[in-house]
Amino acid sequence: MCHSAPRLWSESARLGNLHHMAIALENIGIAVRDLDATVAFFTDLGLTVVGRDTVSGEWTDTAVGLDGNHARIAMLQTPDGHGRLELFEYIHPEAIETDPTRPNEIGMHRVAFSVDDIDDALAIAARHGCLPLRGVATYRDLYKLTYLRGPSGIIVMLTEDLRKEA
Repeated sequence: MCHSAPRLWSESARLGNLHHMAIALENIGIAVRDLDATVAFFTDLGLTVVGRDTVSGEWTDTAVGLDGNHARIAMLQTPDGHGRLELFEYIHPEAIETDPTRPNEIGMHRVAFSVDDIDDALAIAARHGCLPLRGVATYRDLYKLTYLRGPSGIIVMLTEDLRKEA
C-alpha cells in the first residue's frame, strides 16, 4: 500500500509542481485463469497480440515480488497503438481464485474500450459468454456504455461515442 501518497500529493501542491517527471502509461496487467480464452476474447474485440512468452527466473521473482514466479504472458495492443494489456496466467505460484470484483470495490476497477458500434462489440462478447452486468445506458445523448463481465471475471467497459460522424 502507498500510505505516503496523500502526503506526496500535498507536498507536490505546496511546491507548485516545480518538477514534472516524464511519465506514460505502459500497460494494464491482469492475472487470468485461461490465457488463451482471454486472448481470444480481446482479439475478437479488435486488440492485436504483440507478443507472447513464458517467463520465470530470478528477474521475475524480483520484479513481481513472488518467489518461484513462473507465468505465461501475452501483450495485446489496441488498434490505435496507445493502449496495452499484459495478461498473465500463473503456473507458479498457483493462481488464487477470488470473488469477481464489484464496480464499487476499492482496487483495480475495470478496463475500458471505445468501440465504433457497441451492439457489434456486445455480440462479439456474447459469443464468449460475456454479457452486460445490467444493460446498455445512454449518458446525456453523448455515449452509450455498458459494463460486462469478461474472462476471469474482468470488468470490461464498452463505450460508443454518439457524436461521431455518420
